[in-house]
Amino acid sequence: MKLKWLILFLFFSLQGFSQENGKLIWITIDGLRWQELFGGADSLLIGNKEFVSNPGGLAAEFWKDTKKERRETLFPFFWDVAVKEGIMLGNRWNKSKVDLTNTVVMSYAGYSEILTGYADDERIIDNSKIYNPNQTLPEVLNRDPEFKDKIGLFGSWDIFPYIFSEQRSALFINAGYRNSLRTEPSSAEILLGKIQQETPRRWETVRFDTFTHNFALEYLKTEKPRLLYIGYGETDDFAHEGRYDHYLKSARKNDDMIRELWEYVQRDPFYKDQTTFIITTDHGRGESATEKSTWKHHGPSIENSGQTWIVAFGKGISKEGEQSKERQYYTNQIAATVARILGFEYTGNGKAGKPLDVLSE
Repeated sequence: MKLKWLILFLFFSLQGFSQENGKLIWITIDGLRWQELFGGADSLLIGNKEFVSNPGGLAAEFWKDTKKERRETLFPFFWDVAVKEGIMLGNRWNKSKVDLTNTVVMSYAGYSEILTGYADDERIIDNSKIYNPNQTLPEVLNRDPEFKDKIGLFGSWDIFPYIFSEQRSALFINAGYRNSLRTEPSSAEILLGKIQQETPRRWETVRFDTFTHNFALEYLKTEKPRLLYIGYGETDDFAHEGRYDHYLKSARKNDDMIRELWEYVQRDPFYKDQTTFIITTDHGRGESATEKSTWKHHGPSIENSGQTWIVAFGKGISKEGEQSKERQYYTNQIAATVARILGFEYTGNGKAGKPLDVLSE
């Protein structure tokens, strides 16, 4: 019996396993509105032939009589598992509010705010490919021996290497149309890279989320990072194109992908019961109720497109479910929350928002 426990101890030590060391999966879904997350398919858009090629088919797939049924149809994992394992913030119909603090209301500014904990409206004014002058939380963590080379960053958008300032930060970043960057990629990564390069590109700067997701999942399995970031992107690009049908289908696919990640970490001894998920979006969109075309866009001129949401579940998160009380939160609070879950205090040189009050005691 003593020999058995000694073997187990040595095994987990070699794997870098520690019951005290938390792990976190940080996810963003680009431009996903809180209206769909908390209300499902929009009644003013799902039957509009300007935005939907087959209204009848889309309605058969996503339409239900109530918001509750519609959201459960669109996001079955969120509303079956995540809501029971943590907390969901941002349902403004319930007076739970989450907002950006940056006034640019574009993707680069939103991601920088999420990842650094503060807005920089003076230097980040659009989506230009400039290296972020601000240090993201992953960059800060990567200087700590406990996290050095234990961080993996994946994104569908090819500007993520600039947001994470890869030249300065030396972080592992697989984004855009990059194949595996590992020295010895697995057979799955090699095949995935081959398929990615052979697949016609709908957008030159954003790859399909299936490549981002599967590269990230394979990295999770092989490298066992303590912090994994995934930036899904299809929802925003389909919305800009005015394809509400594809926007909904991509959102549902992202829900499936997050389920796959959750089910994997629940099976893996390195991650099981030691992993937290934090999910959000870089910005909102216009409201269909005001003008049908504004749902496609975001920015300082698009009213209410700075409205966002946050979902957190897993280790260390209070199991409050969908928040139904009046509260105001901000996107700039996420970085400090991630740091605290991982055992660090992070202030972003005094500029970052304070951690969210979503942690269990």
